[in-house]
Amino acid sequence: MTATHTRPAPTAKQEWATGLTAFAAVMLFLVGLLDIFRGIMAIAEDDVFVTTPDYVFQFDLTSWGWIHLVLGVVAAIVSYGLLRTAVWARVTGVAIAVLVIIANFLSLPYYPVWSVVLIAVSGFIIWALCVVERGDLFDLSEERPAR
Repeated sequence: MTATHTRPAPTAKQEWATGLTAFAAVMLFLVGLLDIFRGIMAIAEDDVFVTTPDYVFQFDLTSWGWIHLVLGVVAAIVSYGLLRTAVWARVTGVAIAVLVIIANFLSLPYYPVWSVVLIAVSGFIIWALCVVERGDLFDLSEERPAR
């Protein structure tokens, strides 16, 4: 005898929660990828960045590049964990998004518009990861039940 295991049909709340987690995963990957590119630009000391002579949180442009590069790589890795709906990824995703917000706030004078955009996107990521309850998620990597 073979037993067939059927999973109950997802509720609207579970669909919403899973969608928000997928949104957060994709946006965190995008933020990570953009931070990687921004880090590479800063390490290469590109002329795209504005120099502010009397900025309180002034670092060397290469230092900012390494900060953004590391945050971007970690964000991209955590986004994969979010697609697997891992709890560690949700907690780490919020922490990385907070660090991305802080790093972009501190580097506002160097690339102001881009920093504001990444701060806003990171805010949406935090919201999407915090509003979902753990029990409402389905593993995004599994096959979904047919309706």
